[in-house]
Amino acid sequence: MKPCTKNQLKRLRIALILNSDRRNKYIKKHNIFKEMGENVFYQPRFIPSDPKLIKIHNNVIITSGVTFVTHDIFDMGINYMNKDKQVPTLYKPIEIMDNVFIGCNSIILGGVKIGNNVVIAAGSVVTKDVPDNSVVAGNPAKVIETFGEYLEKRYNSYHSYDFDDLWNNFNKNKTSK
Repeated sequence: MKPCTKNQLKRLRIALILNSDRRNKYIKKHNIFKEMGENVFYQPRFIPSDPKLIKIHNNVIITSGVTFVTHDIFDMGINYMNKDKQVPTLYKPIEIMDNVFIGCNSIILGGVKIGNNVVIAAGSVVTKDVPDNSVVAGNPAKVIETFGEYLEKRYNSYHSYDFDDLWNNFNKNKTSK
C-alpha cells in the first residue's frame, strides 16, 4: 500500500477537526489556500482539490457545503475518446474579496471573482464575476438586489430572541396568506 502524502494527511486532519474555529486556525497556519485574510470563517469540512487556486480576503464567511470548482476533468473523457490529440485540464482561480458571505451548498466555479460587500444566497451556482455591493441568488446566480437594500431589509426586520414569539409570528404569517 502506498503511503499518504503530506497534502493528503493535511486534508484528513482538516476533515477531522470538529471545531470550526480550530479548523480555521489550522487552515491559516498551514497556508492551505493561496491567500486567507483576517476574520475568515471557513465552515466546510473538506478542502477543494486545488486550494492554492483560491484567494480569500478579509471578513469572509463560507458556510457549510460550499464547493469550489477550480478545474474540470472533462479532458479525461475527451482524452479517452481521442488518444491521438490530448486535451489539457483547465485550471481557473477563484478570488473572494472583502466582506463576503457565501450561503450553504453554493457552488463557485473557476475563473470567478466575487467583489466586495457581497451576499451569495444558499444553493446558488456562481458562474461569472459578482459585482461589488450586490446580493446574488439562483442557478446561475444573478443579482437580485444591492447590498444596501439587503442591509435595509435586515435592519427593518422583526428581531426577537423569544422563540415562542418567533413561532407565533411565523404561524400568523402562514395563516394570513
